[in-house]
Amino acid sequence: MPSYLSSKGLEEIKQELERRQKITRREIAEKIAGAKELGDLSENFEYQEAKEEQGMNEARIAQLENQIHDVVVIDVSRGASSIGIGTMFIAQVNGEKRSFTMVGSNEANPLEGKISNESPIGLAFLGAREGDTVSIEVPSGTMKYKIVEIH
Repeated sequence: MPSYLSSKGLEEIKQELERRQKITRREIAEKIAGAKELGDLSENFEYQEAKEEQGMNEARIAQLENQIHDVVVIDVSRGASSIGIGTMFIAQVNGEKRSFTMVGSNEANPLEGKISNESPIGLAFLGAREGDTVSIEVPSGTMKYKIVEIH
């Protein structure tokens, strides 16, 4: 399944991958070497902790490599007529205007207005045009968002 990222998001993932491969791996290897010098590994907490940290780091490296392999870079669209991945738009809810950007799930951050194309709210917005009203079911009832502007 493809991973949708902006060019900025892809760059951030590449930087994290490089940091984990070049710096974090070395730091963990040094911890393991230092712990081995303490003797009996079966009861060596520092050694066990470093090995666990190494496993988590390697798992994250594999995850980042898979994301990069399956990435589809999205452009932040300007002048789009309907909402899609990469579209920035303004919607009005309860009399308040809010800015959103439709992003892939890896970059979603609702507090920054970055909504995932896979989330219920994101799915509701996909394909909407200026002037459309989108209804989203939430635990407290139905929320209605009017698309004010797509830019």
